[in-house]
Amino acid sequence: METQATTNPGAPASLWQSVKEALRGSHQDYTTGSLNRSILLLAIPMVLEMVLESLFAVVDVFWVSRLGADAIATVGLTESVLTLVFAVGLGLGMSTTAMVARRIGEKDREGAAISAVQAVFLGVIVSIALGLPFFVFAPRLLALMGASPSIIASGANYTRIALGGSGVVLMLFLNNAIFRGTGDAAIAMRLLWVSNILNLILDPCLIFGLGPFPKLGVTGAALATFTGRGIGVLYQFYRLGKGTERLQILSRHLRLNSSVLWRLIRVSLSGILQFLIGQASWIGLVRIVSLFGAPALAAYTISIRIVIFAILPSWGLSNAAATLVGQNLGAGHLERARNAVWRTGLWNMAFLGSVGVVFIVFAPSIIGLFTQDPAVAPVAVNCLRIFSCGNIAFAYGMVLLQAFNGAGDTVTPTYVNLFGFWALEIPLAWWLAMHTRMHINGVFISVVVAQSVIVLISLVLFRQGRWARQRI
Repeated sequence: METQATTNPGAPASLWQSVKEALRGSHQDYTTGSLNRSILLLAIPMVLEMVLESLFAVVDVFWVSRLGADAIATVGLTESVLTLVFAVGLGLGMSTTAMVARRIGEKDREGAAISAVQAVFLGVIVSIALGLPFFVFAPRLLALMGASPSIIASGANYTRIALGGSGVVLMLFLNNAIFRGTGDAAIAMRLLWVSNILNLILDPCLIFGLGPFPKLGVTGAALATFTGRGIGVLYQFYRLGKGTERLQILSRHLRLNSSVLWRLIRVSLSGILQFLIGQASWIGLVRIVSLFGAPALAAYTISIRIVIFAILPSWGLSNAAATLVGQNLGAGHLERARNAVWRTGLWNMAFLGSVGVVFIVFAPSIIGLFTQDPAVAPVAVNCLRIFSCGNIAFAYGMVLLQAFNGAGDTVTPTYVNLFGFWALEIPLAWWLAMHTRMHINGVFISVVVAQSVIVLISLVLFRQGRWARQRI
């Protein structure tokens, strides 16, 4: 059958052929043909892109942990500020994907190129506006976050490089959002391969002074990550200049277009707020958990890192849904856009639901890989099991919210997140933890309740169809 599919252009491609095409880079028009195959071709590289992005933090922590508590604290405090940069980058990237995908769906490649250029201009401006103050005031930021004098002395340069050079993080997100919007997801994936390989090589060399490299300690970790991401951004600009089958940026596109730029800013502002609301809610939960002492906080930290790493593929699937919605709305295929969301949601539920079953059954063994502390392990096991009970709701809600974003309706998810996280989750977590016998488990249960309510609200709003009438 595989031979027949290869020799007969009209024959459906096998699963293995589709996987190879997804990794190589597909030329398929995602507004026509098999919807399942379109999801697969977009999802595979997007899933791998998300997994690769997580390696930056994992590799840094792996090597920095050999330098002692002050070095680890420096990374932790700095990354808490970097989450704000991530929120800005994700918000800008989300609106960029929606706008570029819409133009590609309309077969307006000129408009897609203009939108991409405006996104790059906006990204450069925001990078400078964030990077310069961060670089100058890095030691003061550490002090404001409660860093000790020894941490400030040893970690100020790390924070200067990590936060002052945060523009490379933002541009990496933004340029990859352009490629995702065009449907060139494999290019975005390969760009992160380049960055990660460089980071993997440079991290131990610059931290410990291997070979001809200077021994820079924790500062070396920031420099390695900045270099890896910086070279990745340069390669992104090279690929944008070279062009792809779907997007070609020419010299005539390299100018400001105020109307397009303003639409991009308008959609991005609510997108940035959307992610800031979500990020801040996790900080609120940590504050409540911390009331139960260090063991509870350690248990929560271990469990949430396991959960976050496990759901990265789900984010890839959700990004695929956003691209499909944007392109098919642009092509005028409303029903195909709607079906793409239902179909992708079911795939995501099947994946994350299966992960949830594994976590519930094997939670003690999984937590045991990270800690054997009798004060921490039981709490972590309960946390992982309770969170996993909400996996199905989380999976579908994630796709629905990204579908709104892909259509350019970033306002709806912002309101949904504001209600779900701040009007429901945080107050419920406080009440269950402090005024019932659930105690710390009440915090974990509030997350599952909030995610379930978010998906129900999202379903109602999605069926109303306002997202389909969004103009960007």
